[in-house]
Formats: sequence, C-alpha cells, structure tokens
Amino acid sequence: MKTTVPEGTLLWEPAPEQIEQTNLTRYRHWLTETRGLRFDDYHALWQWSVDETEAFWASLWDYFDIRSHAPYTAVLGKRDMPGADWFPGSTLNFAEHLFRMASAEHPALIFRTETLPMTELSWAELRAQVAALAAHLRDSGVKPGDRVAAFLPNSPHAFIGMLAAASLGAVWSSCSPDFGADSVTERFSQIAPVVLIAVNGYTYNGKKMDRSPQVSRLVSQLTSLREVITISWLPDGPAIPPQSGLRFTDWQQAVSRKEAELTFEPVPFAHPLWVLYSSGTTGLPKPIVHGHGGMLLEHLKYMEFHADVRPGDRFFWYSTTGWMMWNVVLAALLRGATAVLYDGSPAWPRADVLWKYAAQARMTTFGTSATYLVNCLKTGMRPAQSHDLSSLRSVGSTGSPLPPEGFNWVYQEVGRHIQLNSTSGGTDICSSFVGGNPTLPVHAGEIQCRVLGAAVEAWNEAGQAVTEEVGEMVITRPMPCMPVMFWGDEGMKRYRESYFEMFPGVWRHGDWLKVTSRGSCVIYGRSDATLNKMGVRIGTAEIYRAVEAEAAVRDSLIVSLERADGSWYMPLFVVMQQGATLDDDLRRRIGANIRDRIAPRFVPDAIIQIPEIPYTLSGKKMEKPVKRILEGTPVAKAASPDSMRNPDSLSLFEKLRLG
Repeated sequence: MKTTVPEGTLLWEPAPEQIEQTNLTRYRHWLTETRGLRFDDYHALWQWSVDETEAFWASLWDYFDIRSHAPYTAVLGKRDMPGADWFPGSTLNFAEHLFRMASAEHPALIFRTETLPMTELSWAELRAQVAALAAHLRDSGVKPGDRVAAFLPNSPHAFIGMLAAASLGAVWSSCSPDFGADSVTERFSQIAPVVLIAVNGYTYNGKKMDRSPQVSRLVSQLTSLREVITISWLPDGPAIPPQSGLRFTDWQQAVSRKEAELTFEPVPFAHPLWVLYSSGTTGLPKPIVHGHGGMLLEHLKYMEFHADVRPGDRFFWYSTTGWMMWNVVLAALLRGATAVLYDGSPAWPRADVLWKYAAQARMTTFGTSATYLVNCLKTGMRPAQSHDLSSLRSVGSTGSPLPPEGFNWVYQEVGRHIQLNSTSGGTDICSSFVGGNPTLPVHAGEIQCRVLGAAVEAWNEAGQAVTEEVGEMVITRPMPCMPVMFWGDEGMKRYRESYFEMFPGVWRHGDWLKVTSRGSCVIYGRSDATLNKMGVRIGTAEIYRAVEAEAAVRDSLIVSLERADGSWYMPLFVVMQQGATLDDDLRRRIGANIRDRIAPRFVPDAIIQIPEIPYTLSGKKMEKPVKRILEGTPVAKAASPDSMRNPDSLSLFEKLRLG
C-alpha cells in the first residue's frame, strides 16, 4: 500500500435517483403508507427498528408476506437474551419461500470451476432436482429434525441437498472437502447425521485432490449414519468404497425421480434449519443452530435492504461450503436473484480469475474477503482495465477489517460507480450486525451503518455506550437470527459463556468497534486478540494497516505477551513479497509507521520474517493460537490442524517461544 488514505475520506455517494430506486426507499414508502411512519433519514429508521423491536420485525413479516401455515400468537413471547422466543405459534418453511421468486427469465444458478466452463441451472431444473432428492430422502426414512450432513465443494449439489433437506424439515450441515477427516468428524459427530452426501475429491490450484480415503474414514466414525450418497466429482478419481451395514447411493440415482413433486413440511419458527460451526482452532467446534424463521426474516431483510438485491441480479461471494457466506449466497435466491458459484482457487490459473468470471457472468454483486482485496492492491492488479465490470453495482468485503487503502483501491481500479459493501457479523448469526446501505455514502475504512434491527453499540469498560471511541461491540436487543441453541448444549451453558458472560443479558460479540458521529462503524479486530502494552489496549487491525503500508510486506501478524516478571514482549511476524527481504532499513520504516500512526509504545520489540501466516480454513489470522504457542502451549493443544488452511505454519512458533 504505497498511498495512504485517511480513514473517513469520502469515496462514493449515491445520486438522488439511485436512492429513490433502492429497495430500502420502497420500504420507507411502504411504512408511510401502511403504518403512518415517516423517517427523515436512514438513522431515524434504524433507531425505530431497535427501539420498537416487535413493531419492526412484525412489519417485515407483512412486507415480505411471510407464508405461515399457522398464525403467530405474539411477535416476541419470551423477550430475554438468550432464549428470546420469536413468533410463537407460527409454522413455515425456509425452502418454500426460496422458490416463491422462481422465474423462467433468468437462471437460478450460474456455476464454474477451475476445470469446468460456466454453466447455468434454471429454476425449473433446480426445483426438479430438489424434489427428486427430497423424495429419495423421504423414502430413506428422513424425518423432520433428522440431520443431513454434506462433505461437498461449492457446487450445485450443495444447494440442492440443503433445499431438499429443508423442505422435509430435516437439518442441514456442511463442511468443505478441504477439511481433514478428523475435523469433519469433530463437527458432524456432535449432531449425529443419518445421511452423508460426499464427493470423492476436488480440484484446487490445478491439482486433483483425492478425498476418498478421508470419506471412508469419516463414514466409519459416524456411527449414526444410515445412508451415504456419493458424487464422483473427480470423474477419473477412485470411487468411495461401500461399507457393510450402510446403504450407498450414487447421486444420479438419488435425483433420478423425474415425476417427484416438491412439497414443504411446515415447521415451528425456531425449528433447526442448519448447523454451522465455530472455527474450532482451540477446543471442540461449537455447533451453532439457526432456525427456519430466524434465517428467513434476517436474510430477506439483509438481501432486500442492505445488499439491495433485485430479481434477476447475479450475486456472487467467493466462499466454500464450510463458511457462512455460502449460506448467504443461497439466500440471494429469496429475492429472485441468480446465485453465482465458483469452486477452486481464487488465483489459479491467473491472479485475476475471479474478476474475469465477474465479467463473464455479468455479476451485479462481487463478494470476497478483505484479504483478497488487499492482495489485489498489493500486486498492482487493475481489474477494470482488463475486464468489463460495468454490470457490477456493489463489491462486498468481509472476514476481517478492510483498511482505507483497500477501499480506495476498489474505487480506483474496479469502478467509481460501485457501492463498496463492507460488512461484519459472523457464523454466530449467519448474517451481519453492521454492513452496507445503498442510500448512504462510503467513507474509507468505514462500514456504512448498523443494519436494521441490530441494536449495536460500542461499550466502554463501565458498560456505557460511546461514540467516536473504540469499545466492545455489543447487541442490546434480541434478533431472530441469533442462534436457537448450540446442539447438545445442556442448559445453554456454552451459549451463555460464548456471548453473555461479560455483560449478562447483553450479547458481547468479541470485536473492537467504533461508532462514528455520522452513524458509520469501524471494526478494529477481535477484542479477544487485543494488543495490551502496559495496560493500554489496541486492536490488531490498526497495526496491520501501518505495517502493510510497506509494499514489500505481503502479510503480517502481531501478538502481545506478558512475561513472568511482568514485562511485555511484542513480536511482529511478516511475510515478504516475492523477491523482497527484511533488512534493518525496512524494520526502521515499519517502526516509524507504527510510531507515527498509532503510538510509540506499540512499536514491536522484534520484527521477524516468516514464510507464511497461519490461517483458519475460513481465512482468519490465528493470533490467539500463536500467542498460546509462544507462551508455551504445545502446538497440538493450541490449535486443531484440521481447522487450518496451512497447519504446518504453526511449528515455526515453537522455536520462538518465550524462555
């Protein structure tokens, strides 16, 4: 990042005619016409949505014409967190609503891989395959509440499997095939699935990855299974060998019933829809359960108002089936958009493969990680110079804080007409607490707003809400998308420990947050990975921005350690760009950047070059495990290798631990 861009620099403003055309403006008009409510601006609307919690969520029920097979008796029964009881009495089905926006005018899915060309799946074809698979599962004895697990790449099979399971009231859970067998077992064994859908392998970076041994191992460890549905994703790869006592069915056979009709099982609002998992870098991954109704209302709200998705749009977010953004892409179908899928490396065979796909598929939303956008910046990529990106209305960024320079790069090199939708939430709610808004300006380094219905505040140590100060990110009112439970969590013990231990009755999310005076938000990294130097704390994102301002630095990680004698040691680890080396002059420049931008006390005690930064499979830097290893925890106890993208990267830190 050679050009420094001040945080808060105005980069984009929607024109008045653009604002008038947004879904959000249409909703405001609808509130005036049907409720007699008028709001001067978005922030007044947001304030109403969190002050009048029940009125807001009831308005969404009516605005989206939720199809309930039984009426609700209240918007909120039990109001306390955790355990708020939303829309008791109602029965509905997530999958039923997804097919309400089907259209013959545009495809349901667009898909390609490293080896397969771009193909389309119509809404009629999607419905037929979901109906066929649902009929097969029903004949196999799958009932409401049973779990259907998947070991699948980001292909149409996963969408079809999820919707078939949901239509029956069964519970979906998926892992990407790049997960190790033990890591998948840790997750799936907690929910005892009766059916597993699995591939024999996948392709990444041009290499074929045989996963049949891992699938065989997984099947032998999941004693609850009754059936395995196999997919030969590697056509010339080895087949998954059958095991005695289990029914093995080929995918083509499972979806062969052409005459099947798609029906939908009405289930209670909080009935489990899918189970997602925490990263599992330390300890057993938490199986996070989300309900049909909560996900339906939340995803309708976010897609309609904050992502501004419209029928016929083409919505893409680079993801795998093991990350909650896969579920978000699926949710685009709720608004009649086409879900655009990609399976493979984002940088093979060329670094701009995803931007090429954006042009080819005529994407309207291109979503990715902040890390990907920063890498594009650092390598000097100029997508708009080589690809027609005129169809793009928005670029989405999540996973970690995007620095102001990353914001600026999008407007310089992707398109000045684009709304940059930086968003933050997580697996915990399978959505966002803070995110984009097509009616508001974009300022460098800032997330545009707190989303509707999310009572987000930054709290100081006294539990007081603060503005223009960094504090703990909390949510003070319940939301339907908060987890129904953790699977198998007796008395909601782990649930309470995860979110409500610091502030009883108030959700503490674990991020450092600043709410600006204009209502925008800045995330400064995880509060549980805070740098603490002599009692002064700071989020790691600020350090990374200062360090990676040096073009020679490709990536970095910093931790703060307290020695036994009470002194502090703060090492910074850097990965260099190809051909660059870490010398004393660069060390001085990095130190000067941190001293000038942040404070002298946060200049690292040591700057150490390493070959790679450890990352989780979902793309998060592993600051806490590195800190634990440096403090003496064995690598095997500090992190689960199967939950990592590059497990070998941790061994280096054992040699660097404190004496």
